[in-house]
Amino acid sequence: MSQQPKKGTWTKCPQCGAHVNQLEWGQYEQCPHCGYYLRLSAVKRIEIVCDANSFEPTVKIPTSKNGLNIPGYSEKLVASQQKSGLNEAILAGQAEINQIPVMIGVMDSHFMMGTLNTIVGKVIREMYLIAARKQLPLVLFIASGGARMQEGIFSLLQMNTVLAAKRKFDQTEQVAISVLTDPTMGGVSASFAFKNDIVVAEKNAQIGFAGQRVIKATSTQPLPKEFQKAEDLLSHGLVDGVLDRQDMKTYLGTILKLHQRSK
Repeated sequence: MSQQPKKGTWTKCPQCGAHVNQLEWGQYEQCPHCGYYLRLSAVKRIEIVCDANSFEPTVKIPTSKNGLNIPGYSEKLVASQQKSGLNEAILAGQAEINQIPVMIGVMDSHFMMGTLNTIVGKVIREMYLIAARKQLPLVLFIASGGARMQEGIFSLLQMNTVLAAKRKFDQTEQVAISVLTDPTMGGVSASFAFKNDIVVAEKNAQIGFAGQRVIKATSTQPLPKEFQKAEDLLSHGLVDGVLDRQDMKTYLGTILKLHQRSK
């Protein structure tokens, strides 16, 4: 009788198609064959970027409600909470990166593709305001499919209210850093994603507004191979750098050190 491997032992790489053992993905969850990065959870991202045991979830994240009574939305919220272990598509709090105190927020694509809704917008606003009050720099890891359609215009309103909170933060002259990860799309890319002082992207991340399928259907033109990739945005001057996941903590630590200000 043949023995089948335990479920979850092997994962097919979405990019090269190789079957990769769970131990081979490593700490940074990178394919050993082609270098493709799996999408990280917010918890895992904090583990590899922040100093050990330094993260404190100082921003309260309530559970979203189905205020518009959209059919199926309540069930999707529950399913996403069970899948991700989070109340919503973001974790935020205070931590240290290379011993430098910082406010940090990490959006999680495992929760309804990291979509922006009223709670996520509220959390990001609070991040900016707490960072301003405590005179702390701010780092925001972005992973989002855009505004959450189940909350309609209330999701879209978050685009402006987050920017209003950022303007108050700007008065402190502390540095704010955006790290664009896969994917950064829709209303998030069109609003606060590119508004921080320094904007970098993770290697091979998809970044844009409309999805490629929509653009193909509308333009009826073939798209370049690197279309909406982080490297293509760098070549056009839209981001300040493209980083390997392994280098992210060192880079952020250096930037934070160079921009330290007295309180």
